[in-house]
Amino acid sequence: MPEGTKKLGVLAIAGVEPYQEKPGEEYMNADQLDHFRTILDAWRNQLREEVDRTLNHMQDEAANFPDPVDRAAQEEEFSLELRARDRERKLIKKIEKTLQKIEEDDFGFCDSCGIEIGIRRLEARPTADQCIDCKTLAEI
Repeated sequence: MPEGTKKLGVLAIAGVEPYQEKPGEEYMNADQLDHFRTILDAWRNQLREEVDRTLNHMQDEAANFPDPVDRAAQEEEFSLELRARDRERKLIKKIEKTLQKIEEDDFGFCDSCGIEIGIRRLEARPTADQCIDCKTLAEI
């Protein structure tokens, strides 16, 4: 399923279907950790491909236009692309930090208070490192 498509009203991140919890299942068991590792790996790979595409596009499209308006338009386009890639670069770092937390068996728990972040919140934002209450307080 392509990124951004909906199935049963739930948005799939990086084309990975949301985790279906089983009754009585332990929080952050091996299946759940594998699920989130898969999401994070796929998301990181998508972002890296986008970086490569941008680099190739900028190399292919780079031209020294004699018209200042054309040159300015191209520089503005490149500037917007680079800004987007910078945000993605920061997100890749956050994804890698989250993958490290999975390896250290520290994923899924709030950095501030230590309680469970929750499967649904992690499905919406796999890089979340605070529960909804702590994040709300931090934003206030």
